[in-house]
Amino acid sequence: LHRAKEIKTKLGTLLQRPDSAIDFIIPYPEKPEKPPKAQRPSPEEALQWRDSLEKLLQNPYGLASFRSFLRSEFSEENAEFWVACEDYKKTKSPVKLVEKAKKIYEEFIQTEAPKEVNIDHFTKAVTMKNLVEPTPSSFDMAQKRIFALMEKDSLPRFVRSEFYQELIK
Repeated sequence: LHRAKEIKTKLGTLLQRPDSAIDFIIPYPEKPEKPPKAQRPSPEEALQWRDSLEKLLQNPYGLASFRSFLRSEFSEENAEFWVACEDYKKTKSPVKLVEKAKKIYEEFIQTEAPKEVNIDHFTKAVTMKNLVEPTPSSFDMAQKRIFALMEKDSLPRFVRSEFYQELIK
C-alpha cells in the first residue's frame, strides 16, 4: 500500500499541468507530410509491405501513405502513437524524456485522451508504472501491443486499399 501511494504521488507529479509555454513544445510532428514524389517506392518495394509492417513503417513514403489510410478510417492515433514512441526512444536528455513521456501519456494513454489508443488494462497499468521513473523503454509494451494491432487489423485493410493497389502496379 505504501508503494502504491508512492507511485501515485510520483505519477501525479509527472502529470501536473505545465507552468510555462516551454512545456507546450511539440517533440514530434503532429501532421504527417507527404514525401516528395521522387521517394515513391518501386512496385517491388511496396510489395514487401504486404508481409512486413516494420518495412512499411520504416519507409517515409510507406509511413505517410499508411497514416493517410488510417486517417481515412479514423484510426490514425495508432500510427501516431508508434511514431511518437520511436521518437521518444531516441531521446537522450533525461529532462526531455520526462517531457515527452508526459505528452505521450496525456495524448495517447490516459483515459479519455484526445487520441487514446486501444490497449488493455494490464498494458496501461504497466505503462503507468514505467512512467514513475521514465526510461527509453517506458512505452515498449504499449507500443508492441499497438504494432500487433496494426499488423493484424490495419495492414490487411491497407493492402486491399485502392491506393496500395496502385503502388504495386
